[in-house]
Amino acid sequence: MTYVKICGVRDAATAAEVVKAGADFVGIMFAQSKRRVTPQETHEIVEAVRAGRRTPPPATYEAPSVGEVRGLSWFGAWSEAIEQALFRWRPLVVGVFADQTSDEVNDIADAAGLDLVQLSGGESTEFVRRIGWPVVRAVHMQPETLAEDVYETINGMPAAGVLLDTGSATLRGGTGETFDWAIAAEVAARLPFLLAGGLDPVNVAEAVAQVQPWGVDVSSGVETGGVKDMEKVRAFIRAAKGTSNGR
Repeated sequence: MTYVKICGVRDAATAAEVVKAGADFVGIMFAQSKRRVTPQETHEIVEAVRAGRRTPPPATYEAPSVGEVRGLSWFGAWSEAIEQALFRWRPLVVGVFADQTSDEVNDIADAAGLDLVQLSGGESTEFVRRIGWPVVRAVHMQPETLAEDVYETINGMPAAGVLLDTGSATLRGGTGETFDWAIAAEVAARLPFLLAGGLDPVNVAEAVAQVQPWGVDVSSGVETGGVKDMEKVRAFIRAAKGTSNGR
């Protein structure tokens, strides 16, 4: 069954409803964005998510050791570790960062009590190494990007996961546009990843069927007037998971 990340959550009430709807990951924005949250909002969101967890925080991971696995198999090992964490602590809180310093990312992650860090600014391998939390590294897909380009970008990077999103000259995400799912399907044959970019309750089932991603990520596709629409959130999760009951 496909994992679901609802990103861009901005308040505790929405977070609580997203948890009830069956989301596996709740994403909050610390990068420059109209969905960026304040420290107080962050605290309230994280508390709301933790209140809905199966067991108390903090989440931990039975992560692979450096040298234990090589190449793309590293991401397969990490996906299993995250799945184990989800089984015990679902949902996990993901903080989204871009174009910030590693010190800033670590300080915010620590203060907020995050479970995972998503880097969406094209950060380097060395930058990823400096982050003290499991990292989901976003890869921005351009029209010319091939599956081999994705492998080359992330191979050897000590990230815990990968997210493929539609590239933009001005945005780090939230374009509302899809990219070539045929390329995504090629990547999925070798690499577990979160699929993002232009997904919504109408097309996510087709995306899952065609691409077979490890998980899917959505923000603007479940909003009405720039605000999370819980009917759309629930419909998205049902369609992505292929069930009316959530995970």
